[in-house]
Amino acid sequence: MKKKNIKYLFLVAALGATFTSCDDMFEPAIENNLGLDYMYDHPSYAEGVLGNAYTRIPCGSFPFSEVGTDDAVTNNSDNNWRKAAAGAWTSNNNPTERWRDCRAAIMYINLFLSNAKQVKWADDPIAAKMYCDREMGEAYGLRAMFMYYLLQAHGGYDENGQLLGVPIVTTVEGAGVDYNIPRNTFKQCMDSIYRDCDRALELLPVKYADLGEDNSLVPEKYKSINATFQQYNRVFGGKFNGRMDGAIVEAFRSKAALLAASPAFSDQSGTNYEQAADYSAQVLDRINGVKGMDPKGWTWFSNTSIIEGLKDGSNEAEVLWRGEKASNNDWETDNYPPSLYGKGRINPTQNFVDAFPMANGEPITENGSGYVATNPYAGRDPRLATYVLYNGGQAGVNNTVINTQADGTTRDALDAVQGSSTRTGYYLKKLLRQDINLDPSVNSKQFHYTPRIRFTEIFLNYAEAANEAWGPKGAGTHGYSAYDVIKAIRSRAGVGTGDEGDKYLEKCAESKELMRELIRNERRIELSFEGFRFWDLRRWKAPLNTEVQGMKITTDALGNTLYAPFKVEEPRSFKEFMYYGPIPYSECLKFSNLQQNKGW
Repeated sequence: MKKKNIKYLFLVAALGATFTSCDDMFEPAIENNLGLDYMYDHPSYAEGVLGNAYTRIPCGSFPFSEVGTDDAVTNNSDNNWRKAAAGAWTSNNNPTERWRDCRAAIMYINLFLSNAKQVKWADDPIAAKMYCDREMGEAYGLRAMFMYYLLQAHGGYDENGQLLGVPIVTTVEGAGVDYNIPRNTFKQCMDSIYRDCDRALELLPVKYADLGEDNSLVPEKYKSINATFQQYNRVFGGKFNGRMDGAIVEAFRSKAALLAASPAFSDQSGTNYEQAADYSAQVLDRINGVKGMDPKGWTWFSNTSIIEGLKDGSNEAEVLWRGEKASNNDWETDNYPPSLYGKGRINPTQNFVDAFPMANGEPITENGSGYVATNPYAGRDPRLATYVLYNGGQAGVNNTVINTQADGTTRDALDAVQGSSTRTGYYLKKLLRQDINLDPSVNSKQFHYTPRIRFTEIFLNYAEAANEAWGPKGAGTHGYSAYDVIKAIRSRAGVGTGDEGDKYLEKCAESKELMRELIRNERRIELSFEGFRFWDLRRWKAPLNTEVQGMKITTDALGNTLYAPFKVEEPRSFKEFMYYGPIPYSECLKFSNLQQNKGW
């Protein structure tokens, strides 16, 4: 981070009105030199400093990092994840880099926190007190979130075998500050996350919501200063949905704890699986555990009537936190097959398709599963047809049948047109709305949003941690187990719901090791193409260099359809040290005390 006197140089967020919520939150505006004194009397300017952190949220969009894993390839030769997987991943060419944005966000948060109590948040002293609490609570929660993302991307071992995080900075970095400081240990960074989460939870409501017209409903800490429900609603009401709240803070604590308890970090992180399970359960208990699981959660992106009705920062039941809802066709333009005027960018692999079990719950590799290699898509997990567009599948507003055969006659065929046709025999279907027509004469658009946190992720966090801590059917102090969670997730998608039940799940319930593999596979399916697989493989220390396969489909002279798996790309060019991402090369050049991770 460059040395500069940020006391007088701020990027201020343009706010339409002071203290309003919104789907779009904050937008950065031009630099100015108004200084700190101006902040104290102009709360919208002070909030703009915090707004700069909001604009840097890493989970604001999907990076399609699956291209760097065994789940997908892309037909875009310029894709940075494709280049990284081919061996171009270096400390100065790093698609996983979060150092600059996250540390810059923390810099603005520290500036905000050091001055928040001096800002005149409102003329009403009671409202001013509550505003200050809420804004500072948001700041602490955001700082914990950015630290989590820094650890995920840059935590790792140095040459001496010490597990390091990033430099912990909690004060303003102004003129005369020594920036050449070493990295703190990973455990110290986790402790910092937990402290910030505790501070945030003391100041924030679980969710923003208007109280009824009854002063008795005001929380005790504000009732003691004679706050009314009108004052409470003014500061903590539902119009602030979309901003950092207590439930979001708890969710990021769950995510950070699972990262720390995972094999890649557990030996020196100071966090174990029991703690990770407990933190996840705190989030889930608020929705009544497994009973609160959204039955439509696995199709969140295609629940069109629900999406259309979202407003004022509200969420569908599956989503704990989301980004802005906007009308566009960006994902469809990039990923529809070319016959539907798309670019066919993200191509799921045969590896990913093979991860889907049969509808009876049995993996396709199990004897007696019912899988037929000459009819590979029949009788499968319903999520396969919902998430992957395979040969003979339908897509688009007119339910067009898509032919991906190698001897197909359309641009949708395997490798038919370089840069737009599928390289694997598959197109992406998940995330895409099928009620969009990209024909240039129509070019329709529909509402989309990016979920920043889904409850399904937290359920899977819990299942993973609970299984490791207490076994498949252990529940610790909670009312549900890893088995209960996985049964509910599979059942809602129609897996293992026949007369014989989910026999494979019952088999896995007898073994922590089998349940571990099942949980990881369910995570692979449920969170697919939402930016998880790359990070999951690394924290599990699972193979990163699996050969990527596709499916070549042809028709012989007798009219028989032939299916032949084939190698799409060479095995991913990942080495052992790449389980831990690098510190940016330029930062190590500038600061001699900044240790690089081993191997980079």
